Amino acid sequence: MDWPLQDAKNKFSELVNAALAGEPQRVTRRGRPAVVVVSADEYERLCRLEESHVPTFGELLLDIPQDDHDFERMNIVSRPLDL
Repeated sequence: MDWPLQDAKNKFSELVNAALAGEPQRVTRRGRPAVVVVSADEYERLCRLEESHVPTFGELLLDIPQDDHDFERMNIVSRPLDL
């Protein structure tokens, strides 16, 4: 939900309760998104996710060997397609 800054200040308890219920709350200033309020648990989850640094697709592509050296290939058996 979007909250204009003045409404967020006036109804801060309601905003916090909604965030604690698992619904991120976006606060706007002059009609533009300014901040998002999330529960402490959600914030910690996001921090752990950022720290784990799952590589992006682009990073994986850049890690592919680009020289003439051999690399280990996975032996993958495909499933038959049910048409």
